[in-house]
Amino acid sequence: MDAPGSVHGIALLRDPLLNKGTAFTEQERDALGLRGLLPAHVQSMEVQAARILVNLRALPTDLERYVALNALHDRNEALFFRVVIDNIDEIQPLIYTPTVGLACQRFGHIFQRPRGLFISANDRGRIAELLNNWTYEAKLIVATDGQRILGLGDLGANGMGIPVGKLSLYSACAGIHPSLCLPVMLDVGTNNEELLNDPYYIGVRQKRLHGAAYDAFIDEFMEAAHDRFPNALIQFEDFASQTAVRLLGQYRDRFCTFNDDIQGTAAVALAGLLSALRVSGGTLTEQTVLFFGAGQAATGIADLVTSALVAQGLTEAEALARLTFFDVNGLVVQGRPDLAGHNMRYARALPPIHDFVTAIRTLKPTAIIGAAGVGIAFTPEVLAAMAEINERPIVFALSNPTSKAECTAQQAYHGTGGRALFACGSPYGPVTLEGKTFVPRQGNNSYIFPGVGLGVIASGARLVTDEMFMAAAHTLAELVSDADIAQGSLYPALPRLREVSAHIAASVAAVAFQRGLASGDAPNDLLAFVSAQMYDPRY
Repeated sequence: MDAPGSVHGIALLRDPLLNKGTAFTEQERDALGLRGLLPAHVQSMEVQAARILVNLRALPTDLERYVALNALHDRNEALFFRVVIDNIDEIQPLIYTPTVGLACQRFGHIFQRPRGLFISANDRGRIAELLNNWTYEAKLIVATDGQRILGLGDLGANGMGIPVGKLSLYSACAGIHPSLCLPVMLDVGTNNEELLNDPYYIGVRQKRLHGAAYDAFIDEFMEAAHDRFPNALIQFEDFASQTAVRLLGQYRDRFCTFNDDIQGTAAVALAGLLSALRVSGGTLTEQTVLFFGAGQAATGIADLVTSALVAQGLTEAEALARLTFFDVNGLVVQGRPDLAGHNMRYARALPPIHDFVTAIRTLKPTAIIGAAGVGIAFTPEVLAAMAEINERPIVFALSNPTSKAECTAQQAYHGTGGRALFACGSPYGPVTLEGKTFVPRQGNNSYIFPGVGLGVIASGARLVTDEMFMAAAHTLAELVSDADIAQGSLYPALPRLREVSAHIAASVAAVAFQRGLASGDAPNDLLAFVSAQMYDPRY
């Protein structure tokens, strides 16, 4: 972005959207009042990026690398995104999962500079006023209340690291300009006593709002955000399961909004299943899936898989019969008094089973999908049971961060004699077993949500629909190459994320235009249309 004539000198160097650091040319230094404020030698973006990487790699821990990247983000956005884009394999795990989980836990201790908006319970009645303090024209808002950060639970205002990280990936992976992105922390308090007693905690020191007071707060935010930014997409992120399901149902037909934990997770998991079938053979309608966990992520996956099964010819009853849940109290069956509303659809007419291995041996699933945030739940006995039943068992350990993963890649491959079709929620390196090297890939939402956001924004869609996520899932699966499949990868390589996001955006925009949800007329070449709108950070 070129510096506007009104911004000169020190103010220009302190604006991360305009700062080029030592890359300002001799002519720019004279014209913009920078002479003497910078060292004499002009350095290109490429040299600056190389220096950043040298220093980053010399740091001893991933948390320190996170802090260093955050500082770069705060002073020079173009350079930050250039480093991320050109080194996505290395940088994504630092700015998002798994490192962002630890960063959120330590957020108050490593806090450097505010980013986005912090709207607290004390701001009720004047949220519109706070939104007016944001001087950019936001087209993409990621909001959290911090109650269910990854698998780490209630981190209150420390959860701001998640919207910031998500929006970094939107810009890096889908080319949404950072000036259009607004992270929002809806700080309604925390029930985490450790945080309430932490002198460095950045949030309001009170228990969480709940009930009518909470609902009124969220509603005030949604109405005010829509009034202030009428063309913005609002993404809900890391709300507690029942709250997330309820809010999505309440707002999805009123505002342009979606919940990535429910819908994004569902699309990436469905894409993984479709990729796995290229190896195991058969059709989606022949699969039986056992979910470990029955929260918003697992239910979201099941909802989209159900829709896919119906689209392929099953009745809804037949589709539901192929999906079973297992949670902390055992199999989700009819008559259980503790079931949440979103579980009722999937309660099976089966006898209760309280042991996961027994559930596998009884139900004989072709796939198990972990989304409960319970570390090492896929024990050697679980993996052995899946391998006994299936020639190519599908094993998705999708919980993150790494400490909450149901199993590691090495455990999955070793526990099944190398026959598992494996996807993970956190990154793992290649695994070699009996001379064959497997390259597991994350079933990470970053394959889905950036492209969905780009497609919605590019098309001017008024709403976000499940059909858009279905299109995204099929597009992602189609982009997995034969070479990926041959090495056990169910998703494309991370360096292809911008390509993947562009194709997904085109498929999402196509749905928006076909369903009359978009503004204007559909262009002849949707891929070129969305690609032309992607931010590519350069000086």
